[in-house]
Amino acid sequence: MEGKRVHELSKELGLSSEALVKLLKSMGFNLKGYMSILSDKEIQALKAKLAEKRESSRIADAKKQRIRKKRVKTIQRRKEWKREVDQKKVVAKVKETLAKIEVGERTKKKKPKIRKVEDKKEEKKIRVGEFTSVSDLAHAFNIDPLRLISKCMELGLMVTINQRLDFDTVSTVADEYGYSAELISYYEEEKEQEEFEKLQKRPPVITIMGHVDHGKTSLLDNIRKTRVTKSEKGGITQHIGAYKIDFNGKEIVFIDTPGHEAFTAMRARGAQVTDIVVLVIAADDGIMPQTIECLNHARDAGVPIIVAINKIDLDGVDIDKVKYDLMEHNVQLEEQGGDTMVCPVSAKTSEGIEELLNAIIMQADMEELTASRDGPARGTVIEARLDKGKGPVATVLVTKGTLKHGDTFLTGTTCGKVKTMFNEWGETKNNALPSDPIQVVGFEETPHVGDTFVVFEDEQQAREIARKRKIAAKEEMRKEKQEMTLEQVQEELQKGKIEELKVIIKGDVGGSIEALADSIQSLIVKDIKAKVIHKAIGEINQSDVLLASASNAIIVGYHVKESIEARKLAKEREVTIRNYNIIYEAIDDLKLAMEGLFVPEYEQIELGKATVKQVFKIKDFGFIAGVIVLSGKVIKGEKIAIKRQDELVYEGEITSLKRVQEEVKEVESGIECGIALSGSFKPQKDDIIEVYTVQEVSKP
Repeated sequence: MEGKRVHELSKELGLSSEALVKLLKSMGFNLKGYMSILSDKEIQALKAKLAEKRESSRIADAKKQRIRKKRVKTIQRRKEWKREVDQKKVVAKVKETLAKIEVGERTKKKKPKIRKVEDKKEEKKIRVGEFTSVSDLAHAFNIDPLRLISKCMELGLMVTINQRLDFDTVSTVADEYGYSAELISYYEEEKEQEEFEKLQKRPPVITIMGHVDHGKTSLLDNIRKTRVTKSEKGGITQHIGAYKIDFNGKEIVFIDTPGHEAFTAMRARGAQVTDIVVLVIAADDGIMPQTIECLNHARDAGVPIIVAINKIDLDGVDIDKVKYDLMEHNVQLEEQGGDTMVCPVSAKTSEGIEELLNAIIMQADMEELTASRDGPARGTVIEARLDKGKGPVATVLVTKGTLKHGDTFLTGTTCGKVKTMFNEWGETKNNALPSDPIQVVGFEETPHVGDTFVVFEDEQQAREIARKRKIAAKEEMRKEKQEMTLEQVQEELQKGKIEELKVIIKGDVGGSIEALADSIQSLIVKDIKAKVIHKAIGEINQSDVLLASASNAIIVGYHVKESIEARKLAKEREVTIRNYNIIYEAIDDLKLAMEGLFVPEYEQIELGKATVKQVFKIKDFGFIAGVIVLSGKVIKGEKIAIKRQDELVYEGEITSLKRVQEEVKEVESGIECGIALSGSFKPQKDDIIEVYTVQEVSKP
């Protein structure tokens, strides 16, 4: 084919594709995008135009050079004139002095004035972390810790020698001793590795984004020839996944992000680690609110967008309308002279899939993506979970360097050593190169999604930084600590006693926890804010309940349940635990609670049934019903309903339960016992007593 494409010509001429497209348009050429082909005649005209521009630029540069030389000469002449003037003053002063000596003029000796020179105190600085113990601070001041404790007491601070002070407190104390405190962030100690000159081409990292149910995961399934959607709750992707494919000998890495609006944070995180965003829009639905959010995330991240219009196999779809709506949202399509490629596809029939992959490869070639494979690896955690057999496992997207088996690494507040690496298909790998999504086993603790993954040659240094970060994180949590059900939250909000709803989140994987936490943090209803005070992977345990009790928080479990011990403790301390399998249901419930509209659902669970055989009257106590248990069991403290000829005549609870004069906790079926009722109600023979408990219905 004669001529050349715009992006090929841009490389030959040493110009960016954007600059070349602008120049061609200014010359009146009719272009559709970077893939447009220029004829030989047009190329000659372009080169002539560039030569003309270079000549005019050369003339302008020569003129500027002449002006610059003229200015330099003027400045030099001024300096020489000034030196001549100064020399004349010196000669005149010498002549005057000699004349005074010749006439014998004597100058009176004056007593030198003694000036008090104030010792300039050098500014003293100390560098401290986010939290510093009193003993360490005393060591930095070179004083006895007891003196420092005494000084803190003078300032109204009751401290102990091992107590850790935050940076604001340290700054105040340091000022008393003439020091200025400088904050050292423990995350700054994660030194950036040196850039290496040898850069090599790497596969592009593609993020699939779009509105819920527009077919993102189905599209990726078609590309990977797998089925993932069936395993997701409600057909919605709940976790981030990363996958590598081979297309015509070239590798492409895909990141699949959840599509529901509650996962905004996860989509944003995907845009931050990606090179190209594939925005999926259903041809039958068009642009939706979450589609606009995805556009904003991609624009904020500064990454190019390829639009995939999905579901074109459906009858009556209007692709042109979708394109028009995109232009309404300032998306410049390539066919209209912009830089955004559009690919109509069908995840169901595979139509347009190959064209989409070709567009991705073309866009990646224009981006000229490179990274160094030499030196220690660096990457980002895009997913984390706790595996029963392997322990903490995280999916790491390597951004540069080579990750090897046995490498020591630091991630957030945890460190470890690479024990095993395997790809998304479970195949074991010995190393991972830039753009490789790799699942790493060897973490001491489960990392957080979004944490930077850095390989350290010095294991001791990595452990020390992790230790400092853990201390800082614990102190930060301690500052956050200040038992509460959703109904109590409503009452307190309505009374104006609290201004925020505190939440503890436990889940099965890090990505979903981060998404849920960010969605909850963004909730603001009637000037009331929601605040996540703790989030972690794993089942809800006693420690979570204790923290919720101390902080007046509620616990939200996502894909996890509470332990038996935690359930008992939560009941004792009246801490609310709510379990969810779909994130937006949790968000909706919390919104209703903050609006004061939350109505919990309860169910009555029957425990047992008994019939009254005899009634006893005890002075100063009340009535005792002698009963025989017909089914189930009778339990002390539980609620009862007494029915007489199928009519409800009494509701209350069992205050005392006796079996042969002994107080017992429960009585099984077929056994006789005595039941003491609260209040002054008198039961009758043959009354039916139903024993039951009331439980709040958990969300499915």
